[in-house]
Amino acid sequence: MSHSERYLMQVHEPRFQQAEERLRDVFDISTVINQGAREYQEDAILSEKPIGSDIGFVVLADGMGGHAAGDVASNLIVCEVMKGWLAAGLNKDSSNSEVVAFLHDSAERANKQIFEASRNDLNVRGMGATLLILICIEDRAFWFSVGDSPLYLWRSGELIQLNEDHSMAPQIDMMAKLGMLDPDLARNHPDRNMLTSVIHGGDIAKIDCPSDPFQLLSDDVLIAASDGLQFLEDKDIQEVVTRNYEAGCDAIADALIRALIGLDDPDQDNIAFSVAKVCS
Repeated sequence: MSHSERYLMQVHEPRFQQAEERLRDVFDISTVINQGAREYQEDAILSEKPIGSDIGFVVLADGMGGHAAGDVASNLIVCEVMKGWLAAGLNKDSSNSEVVAFLHDSAERANKQIFEASRNDLNVRGMGATLLILICIEDRAFWFSVGDSPLYLWRSGELIQLNEDHSMAPQIDMMAKLGMLDPDLARNHPDRNMLTSVIHGGDIAKIDCPSDPFQLLSDDVLIAASDGLQFLEDKDIQEVVTRNYEAGCDAIADALIRALIGLDDPDQDNIAFSVAKVCS
């Protein structure tokens, strides 16, 4: 097992079937990571649904900086956030402000980790990563995001992105909408994936962390993903979830990864995502 694989092991496997069944009355979570067509893996993801609680947690980072550096950045960030999560002790009685404060503190500590690592090792200077944290407590969904890793909501057959996209893609799409840019050129623009905010050890240009939680409904599906999932168009992701949501998160996750592999795209980016369903 490689260094990266040890970091990327999931930590939410249930120990007791009875406890898992109680938890599944609230959340079902399935997590996938795949290298895609890239030579190395720069995504890192961990998810947890603590036994006996009504909470789901996902942290994801998509590294940048090339082989070794991108991998180091994403793993440092994910492990730092997970360490804080395990120590925080948030529960169903935690207030909105307590959860939001934890999210901001997690990002600050992760950013500090990147700063310290970059200062101490010339080989990883310039590294960074996106950050997406999702916390579901009963019917409340909180998130913190920096970068372009999408958080999707599927509800009653419709798919929308909940979080902001901190890349050039929204500006390029707006230019196309206003007639300033050809739509085909906009879809394939070389600057679409250029990030406008990232965790890199310095000032974070943009964050998305609503102070009030998003209200979840029964059968809602949330997908926290790296941008590798977006090799599928939104309409295709929506269709896959719609076909499989009754079968649960494992079926949805399996269908999504099979759809991506089926594209056979030689440029397929690393893929990491967690699917979380509010059980009815």
